[in-house]
Amino acid sequence: MQDLNALVAEACREFADIAESAHLEEAKARFLGKSGSLTDMLKGLGKLSAEERKPAGERINAAKNEIEAALKLRREQLAQQKLERKLAAEALDVTLPGRTAQRGGLHPVTLSQTRIEEIFHSIGFDVADGPEIETDWYNFTALNSPENHPARSMQDTFYVDGTDAAGKPLLLRTHTSPMQIRYARMHVEQYRHATSMPPIKVIAPGRTYRVDSDATHSPMFHQVEGLWIDENVSFADLKGVFLDFMRTFFEDDNITVRFRPSYFPFTEPSAEIDIAFSSGPMKGKWLEVSGSGQVHPQVVRNMGLDPERYVGFAFGCGIERLTMLRYGINDLRLFFDGDMRFLQQFG
Repeated sequence: MQDLNALVAEACREFADIAESAHLEEAKARFLGKSGSLTDMLKGLGKLSAEERKPAGERINAAKNEIEAALKLRREQLAQQKLERKLAAEALDVTLPGRTAQRGGLHPVTLSQTRIEEIFHSIGFDVADGPEIETDWYNFTALNSPENHPARSMQDTFYVDGTDAAGKPLLLRTHTSPMQIRYARMHVEQYRHATSMPPIKVIAPGRTYRVDSDATHSPMFHQVEGLWIDENVSFADLKGVFLDFMRTFFEDDNITVRFRPSYFPFTEPSAEIDIAFSSGPMKGKWLEVSGSGQVHPQVVRNMGLDPERYVGFAFGCGIERLTMLRYGINDLRLFFDGDMRFLQQFG
């Protein structure tokens, strides 16, 4: 039988010279593996007499314990060395100045929406918010859009899985006008048993969705719709409200507005609204900023009101469009790129 003391010394010497954990496991197999030196010795115990077998087995087990202890020690040493190398590589220079947390800021479109809400709230308008996944009735039918209207096509509208109570597909709202119907019906229900009903004065800002994308259009964009319904509301009220809004929003008391005849299924008569600045790079140029008109009688009926008694106006603006004019931004896509150089200008 091989000299156990020499075998232990050899194992300890070999383990101490190894610098990689993988090589250490290979060395372990040569001494303690299925074909290792100590394993062969244990297999050879059967050839010894009964008197020799017990002390020989004790000596082999003692040698095995020494080798395993040396193996464990080297494993711990290699693990410690690896940790020290890692810590050295990741060492921090505590003398360097600290990294301060950057302060965030509101997106320019959010700044504009907040400003719009504050302006209209100051003149008595409520602010309404509602679902972005809409039914066909609220998005189209209640707003007097016929079945064959182009906006109902899949080329213009994002439809989603699921149907409404009438079996029509659900969709991502193409404008915030459905909130005019929702708010008006809620308002009518609230005052159904009252002797008189306060005016319906509301704006509905929020996200809208259409299948459109280029330098001036985005599949997701923001709109603000305005509605004023009462027993005696005219285009003069619309002009006064909108002109005051434009002058306050752009902080320019010399802005002028003009109305051009147009067509929208939910208003009759309808008009596009243009504005002109009195100074700056856009001085003297007419810019279209909104669609508007007197609320169509059928839409008034869909609100639960009598169009012979109640009349009013509605308008709608793109918030991105107003933001681009206010801050001199020439590409809509900048709002969605996430470029910190652009966004930090509004912090």
